[in-house]
Amino acid sequence: MGHAGWYGGDFNRLWVKSEGERNTAFKADYDIDMQLLYGRFIKKYYDFQIGVRGETQTYRGENVSRAHAVIGFQGLVPYRYEVESALFISQDGDVSARFQTSRDFLLTQRLILQGRFETHAAVQKVEKFTTGQGLNNIELGLRLRYEIRREIAPYIGVSYDHSFFKTADLVREEGGDPSQVRFVAGLRLWF
Repeated sequence: MGHAGWYGGDFNRLWVKSEGERNTAFKADYDIDMQLLYGRFIKKYYDFQIGVRGETQTYRGENVSRAHAVIGFQGLVPYRYEVESALFISQDGDVSARFQTSRDFLLTQRLILQGRFETHAAVQKVEKFTTGQGLNNIELGLRLRYEIRREIAPYIGVSYDHSFFKTADLVREEGGDPSQVRFVAGLRLWF
């Protein structure tokens, strides 16, 4: 389930982003990710973002958590692709990055099909978060949402996630499958 929204004007915004997953492509039974960011308009359609991120994973009844500083960009590139990129630095000095892009296709005024691509990379190996050094994974997906109102839209979808290199090795060591097809359902909220 994902949630993203902002409060503010055209130039300064407070962004809140959250995502929760169950039975993730990595080892976690649950993965909760929350971000609180200050966004500053820097160019037409682009926001520079800086803030904090908290991440918690539950695996076999045990929780692991970490906090990050976040620096990123979010915007709309030509052909109406939405792009988000972020650099994360954890409280232990671990550095990782996320890049995601999506594109909406209007089927009707309220029914929207979204194509998604996401990838993660890390500078250091962090075994307790099943993170290997280098390119971690790619995820390709489709989500179908129905906009009850622009601010409220339930969705269903499917995604294919493939882990690479050291991350794939860590997933195998934990008894997981580096390639997974997952079904998702959630609620997209804008406030």
